Amino acid sequence: MKKKQWPGWGPGEQAEQHYLVQPRVLAGGGDVRHVSEFPRASGWRDKSISGGPLFMESPDRTVRIAYDPCVLPGGWTIHGRADGGNGEWSAHLGRQTPVEIVAGLTDALTRPRSAHAPNVWAPLQEQNWHTRSKGEHYVATSPDGTAWMQYHQDADGSTMWWTGAKDEQGNGWTAHFTPNTPMHLVQAFSTELASPDHVMRPRGHVPHSAQIRTWSVSVKPSQLSAWQQARITAARAATWARDSPRSTRPRTSARPYTPAGGARTRR
Repeated sequence: MKKKQWPGWGPGEQAEQHYLVQPRVLAGGGDVRHVSEFPRASGWRDKSISGGPLFMESPDRTVRIAYDPCVLPGGWTIHGRADGGNGEWSAHLGRQTPVEIVAGLTDALTRPRSAHAPNVWAPLQEQNWHTRSKGEHYVATSPDGTAWMQYHQDADGSTMWWTGAKDEQGNGWTAHFTPNTPMHLVQAFSTELASPDHVMRPRGHVPHSAQIRTWSVSVKPSQLSAWQQARITAARAATWARDSPRSTRPRTSARPYTPAGGARTRR
């Protein structure tokens, strides 16, 4: 296996081996800070207890984000209180749900809703997912068959969104959304679920699966910090712009990780 060296290194900092992973749905959970730092930078309250599970609350106290890997089944819980236009809702995502996909939903919690009507299936169809009806159920499956999203309706009329990913060895995760979950949040989740972009994991944190593809890259800790800081800067800029509607200050967007020159070493 060859290792890719990052250009422009300075002295005194040791590079670390990481892997780019596709498909992202099978990349494993990842660094929880990828999720938590964005709402924190957007003004959410961090009410976590030192050494305990993650617990965050929106500025208006209507939405909570929690992550607890130490209970069964463990994972993420996002809960919204009932308001005038929507009932109480919740989303539950397993521990191995990639943080990049979780962040699709949690990032959207910090932004104003779009004026356009949400369409959960559109991001999936744009990435050539297979869609079909099964009685009262509507199902979309990824082209490689590793991931799915389903709108499930029981005979008594109760409904639920159910999604997840699984490899041939049975490794993976599931998630579900209660019926009142705002559709723009489910669409934000499905957009990241269907994204063809790779995600990055450090050595020792890549799942053993015959259905993933990996490329080895060498990365400096300062670069990892810079990418994380870009997300924080984007959150702060968006919050500043939202709270100052008359301002013409441009927003800052976080750019995804892309290897320089496009060259990668495949494993």
